[in-house]
Amino acid sequence: MKLTPSRLNTFLMLKLPSAWLCGVRVREIDEEICRVKVTHRWINQNPFKSMYFAVQAMAAELSTGALVMAKIKKENRKISMLVAQNAASFSKKATGKITFTCGDGHKIDAAIQRTLETGEGQTFWMNSKGFNEEGVEVSSFKFEWTVKVKREFNEH
Repeated sequence: MKLTPSRLNTFLMLKLPSAWLCGVRVREIDEEICRVKVTHRWINQNPFKSMYFAVQAMAAELSTGALVMAKIKKENRKISMLVAQNAASFSKKATGKITFTCGDGHKIDAAIQRTLETGEGQTFWMNSKGFNEEGVEVSSFKFEWTVKVKREFNEH
């Protein structure tokens, strides 16, 4: 079963309700790109009347993590995924509709193949940038993902 925006948004509602309540939604996903949108609203604002940085981080992480989830699902193997590190920079107040885009799907395949071959954890960095409706960048995030094949135990 292919991951679609609708399936990912249902997953978000059930497994990450704080992101869902803040309005984080997947709008597009394919092999290489994932776009996640979130609109500045009362529930996700900071005291300065712009979007709280943590809400931006949730949307940015989802734009990278959804790509990792899709690639793992395609392998049909038990592979764990986890963020090891992240970094962010903020360049403008985030108001209105913000779209976070990650185009790093190509970075995932080699790491998954390597962990399947060696059984060792693999790491790779993915980037996501947030733009407002005028096309101005408001924030930039980097996430270091780790993937590792889960050991399968045979009972005798």
